[in-house]
Amino acid sequence: MANLGVIRGGALYVGALVGPGLLLVPALAAQAAGAASIVAWGALLVLSAPLAVTFAALGVRHPVAGGVSAYVREGLGDDAAAVTGGWFLAAVALGAPAVSLIGGYYVADLTGSGTPVAAAVGLAMFAAVLAANLFGVRVSSGFQLALSSALIVVVAVAVVVALPSRGGDNWSPFAPHGWWAIGTSANILVWLFVGWEAVAQLAGEFRRPGVDLPRAAALAFGVVTILYGGVAVATIGVTAGTHSRVPLADLISVGFGRAGRDATAVLAVALTMGTMNVYLAGTAKLTAALAAEGALPLWFAGGRERSIPRRPLLVYAPVVFAVIAVVLAGVGTTSELIRATSACFIAVYVIALLSAVRILDGPVRAAAAVSLVLSGLVAVFSAAYLAVPVVAGVLAFALRRRLQPRAVAV
Repeated sequence: MANLGVIRGGALYVGALVGPGLLLVPALAAQAAGAASIVAWGALLVLSAPLAVTFAALGVRHPVAGGVSAYVREGLGDDAAAVTGGWFLAAVALGAPAVSLIGGYYVADLTGSGTPVAAAVGLAMFAAVLAANLFGVRVSSGFQLALSSALIVVVAVAVVVALPSRGGDNWSPFAPHGWWAIGTSANILVWLFVGWEAVAQLAGEFRRPGVDLPRAAALAFGVVTILYGGVAVATIGVTAGTHSRVPLADLISVGFGRAGRDATAVLAVALTMGTMNVYLAGTAKLTAALAAEGALPLWFAGGRERSIPRRPLLVYAPVVFAVIAVVLAGVGTTSELIRATSACFIAVYVIALLSAVRILDGPVRAAAAVSLVLSGLVAVFSAAYLAVPVVAGVLAFALRRRLQPRAVAV
């Protein structure tokens, strides 16, 4: 039974976009380009508008569990759909450990603890979100609604308090590192703008996809635009020129003092769990759909009639735990996981938008074309990390060819 309406759907969208990257990424962008990073924020918000329109239109046209993969299948065929699914699964397999560790390390830094505490917090957050998703999309989306509401209120209040006292600081020189640094800043900020495709996998769970999905996307776009605009200006005023490891805590402490700074540890947990919550649900449904279509072993498709299939989650959990363990052992870093994740998501965007140009018409087709060009430009900045989606795509293609032609419904 479809359970999602505009408010819950909007909460899922906001949770997919406003995640733990907010703890650190805005400050990194300001460090890269100074006050000129505001241009990068504006450019990515401009890109988000046609992205939101395009994916909402695709969701209405195909309110199915396959989501992005289903859109690509219609425009580019089964092989391209399997590759797209492989990219999405790789992105979440790398991104979930990254956000878990970001939240864990943030809590550890603010409490003066070390790596064992960071690891324990990160693992506990993932376990809690996994349990919430095992109970289905209604419990999961309600959980998301609470987290998103708390997050928006806390950050919005912090920004409103900080802007009058510090909003005018650090704006001169405007581009201390040159104008090219704006591109670098935009590449860093991309992490905060990945998510418009996330709710596509849950489109079939909306009560009225044709009405509720576009409204949910519009609601989320409005909330995110206001929130990100305030965060961008406040971050430049408060943290530009610093190299703080907890910049969001610095921002919140402007208005709330030491208590607000300490409370950021709780906010870090909410941010991290919110993002993982959305992507676990979408990933489970996508995995089951890919299995039913022959791109993954058929076992994963069992129980796919549930709002959130359990079998993919039971396999996905140990993968995430293993990646977290590898990073904690010193093999790789969270920043490398973030760059690799972004490269995979950009690849998903490019191929989905290419398909959208082929299957949509009218104004939404134009929006897809604009998004395709802009996403291609962003992809250039992924550089060597583009090797990750290349490898994932080759593996997904080879697996599909090995499993064919046995795709049967379960």
